[in-house]
Amino acid sequence: MKKSAAFLLILFTTIVFAQSKITVIKAEDRNPLANAAVSCNGKILGRTNVQGILEFRTRCKKVNVNAAGFYEDDVVVDKVMEAELVRVDPKLQSIQTIIIEDKSDPRALAILQKVNDNYRNNSPQSLDSYSFKSYEKISLDFDEDSINIYRNTISNKLDSLKTLPAKELNEKKKKDSIENVKIMQLFTKSKLFLWERASEFLYSKTYGEKINILDNRIAGLQEPVYEMMALRSNRNRIPREVREENRSLYRFFLTDSIEIDGRKNYVIRFRDAGKKTMAQRRNFNGLIYVDAQTYGLKKIESQSKKKSEGSITSIWIPIHDKWFLSKENLKIRMGMTYIDEKYTKDEKTGEKTENKDRKRFGNYVYMIADYFDFQTPINENKKDFEGYSMAVKNSDGSVIQKFRTDSLTIREKLTYSKIDSVGKKYSLDQKITALRGLLYGDLRLGKVNLDVTDLVQYNNYEGFRLGLTLKGNEKLNRYISPDVYIAYGFKDKGWKYGAGIDVKTTLDKESFFRAEYYNDVKAAGRFNQDLWNIRMRIMNSGIDLNNGNFYQYQGAKVSFQNDLTNSLTLKIAAKKDIEEAKFQYGFMNLGNRFDNFSSQLTLHYSPRSKNIMTPSGKYTYEPNYPDFFINYEQGMKVFGGTLNFSRFDFLMQHSFKTKIGVTGFRVYSGLTLGEAPIWHHFSVDGLGNGENSLNFNLTSYLGFATMKGGKYYNDKFFGYYFTHRIPWYFRTLGKSTSSFDLVYKGGIGNMKNPEYHHFDFENLNKLYQEVGLEYNNFLGTSFNLGFFYRIGNYATPRFGENFAIQFKFEFLGF
Repeated sequence: MKKSAAFLLILFTTIVFAQSKITVIKAEDRNPLANAAVSCNGKILGRTNVQGILEFRTRCKKVNVNAAGFYEDDVVVDKVMEAELVRVDPKLQSIQTIIIEDKSDPRALAILQKVNDNYRNNSPQSLDSYSFKSYEKISLDFDEDSINIYRNTISNKLDSLKTLPAKELNEKKKKDSIENVKIMQLFTKSKLFLWERASEFLYSKTYGEKINILDNRIAGLQEPVYEMMALRSNRNRIPREVREENRSLYRFFLTDSIEIDGRKNYVIRFRDAGKKTMAQRRNFNGLIYVDAQTYGLKKIESQSKKKSEGSITSIWIPIHDKWFLSKENLKIRMGMTYIDEKYTKDEKTGEKTENKDRKRFGNYVYMIADYFDFQTPINENKKDFEGYSMAVKNSDGSVIQKFRTDSLTIREKLTYSKIDSVGKKYSLDQKITALRGLLYGDLRLGKVNLDVTDLVQYNNYEGFRLGLTLKGNEKLNRYISPDVYIAYGFKDKGWKYGAGIDVKTTLDKESFFRAEYYNDVKAAGRFNQDLWNIRMRIMNSGIDLNNGNFYQYQGAKVSFQNDLTNSLTLKIAAKKDIEEAKFQYGFMNLGNRFDNFSSQLTLHYSPRSKNIMTPSGKYTYEPNYPDFFINYEQGMKVFGGTLNFSRFDFLMQHSFKTKIGVTGFRVYSGLTLGEAPIWHHFSVDGLGNGENSLNFNLTSYLGFATMKGGKYYNDKFFGYYFTHRIPWYFRTLGKSTSSFDLVYKGGIGNMKNPEYHHFDFENLNKLYQEVGLEYNNFLGTSFNLGFFYRIGNYATPRFGENFAIQFKFEFLGF
């Protein structure tokens, strides 16, 4: 029995304190560095031998490596590690120049290409099923080496303040001064921010992925931030350093191979492009270990240009020859904390001078993530995958200790107690909630939300339109949400307004009844935008820049919207409107004003998008393609309605990556049957001005840059939009990469009885085509600049009539 217990103890110790091997080298010549000390929390674990190698065991997540005459370094603990130390000799630094050819090693690029090509096959999601858990801890704090200096600085500052003569301060300044001192004292004992999250990941080829948040706690906040729970890592995506589009940001070099757990790994080192002199810096920014057998990622270590700016380490392990993320460690500088005032004021002259000697301390984001309890295959139970793709099981921090793989330090424990009290005092929950609202296009003002997308709009009928839309949020009532809006157009000098109310049927998913009243205007023939997300709506908001064919609609509508599954949303509605053309128009000698009663069915299907339910509503934290929208509206001669028509429209969009680049496309179509005024048909949206002047416009989701606005109407049409990103990525200014997209658009339609509609228009009975080139991240900015040219049937001899320039925010996508 004793022998068995001893064996188990040895086995347990071996598992918990797994042996690690570190190699320490000199940066200037890559020779081994002997006698370098490796320590954990100030305790030396050992020193390197003449080969620069040390084998040791530790429970620490990171170890410190230092040697006399060299800058020290921190390394994330793994089975195999490497540290590259830079000499501190100033004479050497002043003359040392590392000359490396400013282009990547073709052998390294070939290996990285195979990493990309084999990524899907190496991903755990190529298995039939699996499960694992994770523990993550994210904090904001000063650099560990400067905490004691910060404490002493604050102590000295407080002592000096006591010696200064008392000043007459008003109550506000006196209160602010006291609060500033308290805050500075607080951070001598605790971190600035702390967040822990424990999760469970389930995957099935049949049912997809399900993420359960097992527990969550954020210092200073009484309520969880659901949107933060959806933050992603390198778990299921190609890391930034390896992606093809970022190849121009780095230079890669195949330098070695190494054996880890009996498997050969290629060692690829990389550095920032264009960097040749490396005084007080590493020769390389980081390294990549690639498994030689599968071309799966084993490890990535990435340092910023300056060590003080941060580092990221990700480590993967093979299970059934698939590479699961096992560990992540991150440190990134996020701003500075200044102790002294920026300006000093002369008491006699009153002049202000900049305080260039004021003390400052770097703020850093720290993150550790451990993934464990891997199982594959698993018993697949359909009920385990029901609902949205992410679910919150617990969020009050009561069981987080069960999943911690890294115990809290004294400073972290104090963070919860200290920052929680600060959070209550300064209402941090309300401030964070206000910022969260911007993800939905809202600005949260207490118990109501202000829709920021409705504040300012422009079209050719209303001119500038100023609007105010307010909607009650969950702080007002969890189940009932009233809303109201009012708007004014400066060109038509008309007021628009409306009011409505949502009544939820459950808090577990998006499901609610809605009733509303409205009196507003809309462009004739607009494509249905029900269930579009905020990105799509923003992109299409400038569609009527040069279209003045609007109609007024006044009436009421009732609807029911329900997420049948994570992927499928259903909306059914019935409405009664009075509709009137606001342009010169007549329909079948019946005038331009009609009563309409219609019902409508809308479906949105997005099989790969991932959602989470929050108190504010459904949040799509990972939108993916393909995406489908289907609408069917039926006008009926009941309840006072005078129109009998059927209107169908369809939109499908998809994006995929191949070896020749990224391709995206949208196909859309519409069909109107029966007799109805022109606004129940389809306008092929044009953004152009139809004049000889230069066409310069904003992007749109479905429109044509060179087409005149409000010119073409059809009762049936088909359109398409293709874009292809050329796999050539380059850097101009800034840190982002630029690229070019080739664009091809087309549309065709027809009108069965154009004589029914008495106004000046054309039907698009020939194929309309545009080709374009988009410069993404124009000159390193966050904007895209597009150049479009009309070809084919509708092209004219004048270059200016066929040409258009288009402007787009890069974050809007294709």
